[in-house]
Amino acid sequence: MNVKTVVAIVAISTILAGTAALADEHGVTWDNLSAEQQQVLDRFADSWDSLPAERQMNLSRGADRWTNMSPQQREQAQTRFARWRELPDDRRTQIRDRWQQFREMPPEEQRRIRDNYERFRELSPEQQQRLRDRYRQMTPEQRQKMRDRMRDMTPEQRQRMRDRAMRDRPRPSDRRD
Repeated sequence: MNVKTVVAIVAISTILAGTAALADEHGVTWDNLSAEQQQVLDRFADSWDSLPAERQMNLSRGADRWTNMSPQQREQAQTRFARWRELPDDRRTQIRDRWQQFREMPPEEQRRIRDNYERFRELSPEQQQRLRDRYRQMTPEQRQKMRDRMRDMTPEQRQRMRDRAMRDRPRPSDRRD
């Protein structure tokens, strides 16, 4: 893999990861980067001092993450980056906007969303597809009503609802073909 690809991956992963801390007004000097970070960011060596401080911080953190990844993690990052680059510009803008909205949410709301995402990932592919299909069949009003109802529930109420849905869902043995 060439350095240009690595730098692009690092830059995009930094944008997507959404670093919470902002750079101070002085940024990071090239000499303060580790040798590994400098190697990953070599393409920026000549222009490093002219980069905005926040960009320097993001790039240095991204390069640090890259150097600490296993070969498998790097391969996965390259695959994700390739998919990212294939997205149309409007879709990438939409994703960035949603990421910014997520970052502006209170921590408990972010945690709730992350927990829901993890629960979704634990479902079988068939269960995931059923949920996607069911959601797609809803009208925009039904979707909003469901989101509002879920947002207003306590964690215990949400768990009871999930338990009830799992208990009441049709099982393959219950089908009459």
